[in-house]
Amino acid sequence: MLRFEPRKNRSKFLEISAPIIAVIMTMIFGGLLFYLMGKNPFEAIKLIFWDPVMSPTFSEYSRPQLAVKAAPLILIALGLSFGFRANIWNIGAEGQYIMGALASGSIGLALYPLQAWYIFPLMIIGGILGGVLWAMIPAILKIKFNTNEILVSLMLVYVAEQILALASVGFLRNPEGLGFPGSRDLSKYSSAANPELISGTGIHLGVISAFLGVIILTYFLSYHRTGFHIKLIGQAPRAANFAGVDLRYIIIFCLGLSGGLAGVAGMFELTGPAGLINIDFNVGYGFTAIIVAFLGRLNPVGILLAGLLMSLTYVGGELAQFMMNIPAAAIQVFQGMLLFFLLSTDLLVTYKISFKTSIRKETAKSR
Repeated sequence: MLRFEPRKNRSKFLEISAPIIAVIMTMIFGGLLFYLMGKNPFEAIKLIFWDPVMSPTFSEYSRPQLAVKAAPLILIALGLSFGFRANIWNIGAEGQYIMGALASGSIGLALYPLQAWYIFPLMIIGGILGGVLWAMIPAILKIKFNTNEILVSLMLVYVAEQILALASVGFLRNPEGLGFPGSRDLSKYSSAANPELISGTGIHLGVISAFLGVIILTYFLSYHRTGFHIKLIGQAPRAANFAGVDLRYIIIFCLGLSGGLAGVAGMFELTGPAGLINIDFNVGYGFTAIIVAFLGRLNPVGILLAGLLMSLTYVGGELAQFMMNIPAAAIQVFQGMLLFFLLSTDLLVTYKISFKTSIRKETAKSR
């Protein structure tokens, strides 16, 4: 019988190198996938991982896009990592991302065409509150009725997507858009716009917020009592219970934090790169951020590096689609492989595989 047994002495080297091994395995099996599709695997891997940064032909456009794509991934993953450390599994960050964008967009569009300095700060607050309130639904249901936050938060993603579609063709549709779905372009509304701070770099307020979030949450996790309680619940739940840690507060805090960061990420994306609310606004950042959180080992600094790596697969994947006609679905499978191999390597680092015969078979042999 095949069994997984916990390792008594886990290798620190393997724990650190597991993400690197997962990336290498993704390259190997991703290359095999591209080969089976009739594409040159070496050229495809080069386009995804090398050309966006180093190619003189593509890097001028691609490098700024790395920051643009990484910012929402890092912000969302930072929030998710706190819950994951405490075994609180918020899988619905995509819905919170959407609701944050809708809440902030509603504020900006309601005040259009007013020109005032306070509009953008109000939209930031609206984005945070939109994500927090949406995340409070699974939090309250878990506290009151002990529901599974995985299922509730995931189902709320589909509800948020329906509200997004309704907003695009209904209450937020551009009255001057000739009947086409989509809101006004907020990137052209100066009081609500989130432009590049340095031209040609892709750096906007969302990118700055992501880097500041890494610094603040690293300090919080290391030195604040709530950060210690979060780690304690994840590592030793019984000890946390004996120590008097309030699990209900931790659930509210972790889901609220992840919802707020996902919501403000949606706000920055709406007012910057996306520009307007439409049916295709959500591009899967909330789900990809789960990969980023685990790839970064639930550590804020690791998440920063993992976010840059995943943004590279987005930008490089677009290049591969354009240059080699690789379907977008194949790029999504490639990204999914990264999570699969990461979880697989983590499993083998934590557990060892043993083959044991059942007690009945051993008794029968002895007879």
